[in-house]
Amino acid sequence: MGQIRFLLNNTPVTLTDPTPDATLLDWLRETKRLTGTKEGCNEGDCGACTVTVSALEDDTLTHRALNACILFLPQLHGKAIRTVEGVAAPDGTLHPVQEAMVTHHGSQCGFCTPGFVMSLYTAHRDGRQDFDDVLAGNLCRCTGYAPIIRAAKTSANAPTPDWEQDETDALRALESPEDIALEGAFLPANLDSLATWYAANPDATLVAGATDVGLWVTKALRSPRPLAFLHRLRDHQRIVTDDTGITIGGGVTLSRLRGLMTTLHPDFAELIRRYGSVQVRNAATIGGNIANGSPIGDGPPALIALGATLTLRHGPTRRTMPLEEFFLDYGHQDRAPGEFVESIHIPTQPDRLRCHKLSKRFDQDISAVCGCFNITVEEGQVTQARIAFGGMAGIPKRAKRVEGALIGNPWTLETIQATLPAFAEDFTPLSDMRASAQYRLKATQNMLLRTFHEDQGTPTRLVGKGAA
Repeated sequence: MGQIRFLLNNTPVTLTDPTPDATLLDWLRETKRLTGTKEGCNEGDCGACTVTVSALEDDTLTHRALNACILFLPQLHGKAIRTVEGVAAPDGTLHPVQEAMVTHHGSQCGFCTPGFVMSLYTAHRDGRQDFDDVLAGNLCRCTGYAPIIRAAKTSANAPTPDWEQDETDALRALESPEDIALEGAFLPANLDSLATWYAANPDATLVAGATDVGLWVTKALRSPRPLAFLHRLRDHQRIVTDDTGITIGGGVTLSRLRGLMTTLHPDFAELIRRYGSVQVRNAATIGGNIANGSPIGDGPPALIALGATLTLRHGPTRRTMPLEEFFLDYGHQDRAPGEFVESIHIPTQPDRLRCHKLSKRFDQDISAVCGCFNITVEEGQVTQARIAFGGMAGIPKRAKRVEGALIGNPWTLETIQATLPAFAEDFTPLSDMRASAQYRLKATQNMLLRTFHEDQGTPTRLVGKGAA
């Protein structure tokens, strides 16, 4: 028998061999009767089930808003969970966020309100005030966001309540260096343990953020076994910089990657800002985004354009390849059974990356087309070009004919116009509910035009929220 330990509203909890694909949402509502956490979409889109998850990262206490509906119980080990029932003082005094929501009439039907409170509570603990981003993963259909944003701004600078406890010491007491074996699940303590176990159990399912696997359970009603949970792998979450570039562990979340890219490649950071919501980015990992192999994943086009390489590991053996070679065909990647994504390497380079995401909604929507352009111009001539797209084929794919048409030619509008027909040589897109094939092809051409005009100093992006 194995056990997991965590804090729930500052109370220690120990569970023996919990069902590995039982979600926190179901456990809170059905076992603990903490029904303030609501079930809405049950797929990580609406934010009604938002909780705050605190953890020690390099001995620093961090707080993240996460969706309880796609958070499995084993992922809680070593962490502190706070639900809406644990925000107010023991005597019932409201937290400043709750008080502001009442004062500014931020609730009507009330169903979504606990999720909003938890997102704002997490932001309050972190000192975040970018509320349009903080609340992009919380859906309200009746009150409207104006009073909620007013409540957010009012409570932003309120002092931390004296009853709000720091969980650092309690979380240190939960730490353990050993692997944890549960019935039907494995929680490795380091990469070596994972590599050994996965090589021996190649049919297992790896769970990093569960933003994809969670839907297998809640929507497809699957019960994958065995599961390996990767959240304890600190050596899988490292970011290492040297003279050659940056090596990013496969377990690095999209939120952390966005922070890294803000100064290195700002367009990549802006692309990540539109990837899911805060709750999703706090859970999803770049390794999972790649290993999933989706033709419309937003991470691979940018990484391919940057010339990233991928390191895969099987037991003690590693192999490295250009990222674009990992994707073979729809649903097929160059990954052997028992092999996993260990890291991604981005070479050191000047920032030339431009990313364009086309979707029906600005926030939290799947791309119809995602195009990333990394074009080097020296003395008015294109000397290098790496251009990659998602949504244009069964895999993330480079536009090699387009690249070839640009390289060696002057960086002029005439060259761009002459290059546009090459897109039809690179891609034969399909038509689906997001866009027609003709629309997609035209969109890719327009993205190259946009990239050129931006490079010439012509404003092409909306200011503020619409900047993309």
